[in-house]
Amino acid sequence: MTFDEYQKQSRKTAKYPNIGNNFIYPTLGLSGESGEVAEKIKKVLRDKNGIIDEATRAEITKELGDVLWYLSQIASELDLPLENVASENIKKLFSRLDRGKLGGNGDNR
Repeated sequence: MTFDEYQKQSRKTAKYPNIGNNFIYPTLGLSGESGEVAEKIKKVLRDKNGIIDEATRAEITKELGDVLWYLSQIASELDLPLENVASENIKKLFSRLDRGKLGGNGDNR
């Protein structure tokens, strides 16, 4: 599945207020789901000595899917193809890699 296919398919399941003109709702959802991923990882550190078992891996997979869903909805609300978002991110990262700027601070390094 490509990012574009995912974006189109996931959009069919988007049900929230003022869809098509509401980037705030999916942004808040992304924040919440990201927090759920962090909570799962935190509990791995606290309760499982940092070892991720298969059940935890499955739960994290579900939460990461929710993160992807909300990210896709934000992109849709802003009329941004998710494929382009991914492509531009890889270009940026490889530019930083080529210039030895993966570490450090700032958005435009």
